[in-house]
Amino acid sequence: MAGVEAKIMQNPPPKKSPKSPLAAQICLRLLGAAASLSAALVTITSKQTVILYGVQIDAQYTYSSAFTFFAIANLVACVFSVVSLFAAGILARNCKDSNKYFFMFLHDLAVTTLLMAACAAATAIGVVGKFGNSHVGWMAICNDFGRFCDRIIIALTLSSLAFLVHLLLTVISANKSRGIHV
Repeated sequence: MAGVEAKIMQNPPPKKSPKSPLAAQICLRLLGAAASLSAALVTITSKQTVILYGVQIDAQYTYSSAFTFFAIANLVACVFSVVSLFAAGILARNCKDSNKYFFMFLHDLAVTTLLMAACAAATAIGVVGKFGNSHVGWMAICNDFGRFCDRIIIALTLSSLAFLVHLLLTVISANKSRGIHV
């Protein structure tokens, strides 16, 4: 038994810098804000006009309630990410109570859920736009509106990245708040 204790004392655990978790939180929150803002801007600026059978037809995000929700949800997620930057900084410097981290967990969970819902709604409409649905007579439009569909795919990819970043932030904040005794 004394040999085990001696080995433990020889190899003490590495000390964690108090700034490294804060730096990781800041980087992840900035990445999430940038990805969701980029997704919203790409969606909002997506517009294409084509002439089919002598008729001019437009495609833009406002024609679909799912794409409108997607753009607005990504803007809200961006704003919430920026606001949470300040909260994370204040909590890291001034708070040792894990109860306060629980509110950050709830915030991160709400943003993650919002992004997941937005990605799901836009993906569902995007799949119908790409492949159509022969059972109900919906035709695929991406053959005619290729540039619009490509921009929506880019926006979905960016929003999915923001979702994954916020999911990771949710796990991190859940880990920090796990010391709560209810």
